[in-house]
Amino acid sequence: MLALAAPLGHGGAQKYEPLSASVRATLHRAISDQAVPVLAFDDEQEARAWLASMSPRLAKRMPNRVEREEFLLTVHYEAKRAGLDPQLVLGLIQVESAFRKYAVSSAGARGYMQVMPFWTKLIGAVDHNLFHLRTNLRYGCTILRHYLDIENGDLFRALGRYNGSLGRAEYPNMVLRAWQGNWRYSIMPASSGTLH
Repeated sequence: MLALAAPLGHGGAQKYEPLSASVRATLHRAISDQAVPVLAFDDEQEARAWLASMSPRLAKRMPNRVEREEFLLTVHYEAKRAGLDPQLVLGLIQVESAFRKYAVSSAGARGYMQVMPFWTKLIGAVDHNLFHLRTNLRYGCTILRHYLDIENGDLFRALGRYNGSLGRAEYPNMVLRAWQGNWRYSIMPASSGTLH
């Protein structure tokens, strides 16, 4: 019933590809580690600056500040954990689900990062709920990292694999535009401590 009421996601679908036993085991370990998220920033000041920059951009889509900040901190944690740029992940989520937690694509992909259910059987556990915030982000970031590794760091091709549209430019270009256009972030230089 939940799937019937959930809005459709606009993302495509990752394609099932056989994995070697070692890759499967590595991905399973990445999904299995259910440690409570901690700040993945160098210090609290950096965390505050990042949240202050990202939170207003998401306010219209997630009006509840507490929910929005929990979402952003979890995105940041899971992206960094997988060796990804958190702003890239925000761009991908924007394109995949428009930040809708219960989005379901016509292919059956679920949640913020539009993860295909076959991944739970392949590298996780069948009872993993892909609508759970951290579970969805953990799977999505782990899968994108896997595709980046397969493609030797070629982000364009990795995004194509993620969406099930390898070889077509539309999806990677949409994610790159969302990332650069809406989620760009640079750390401000530390102030000198003097007033001018």
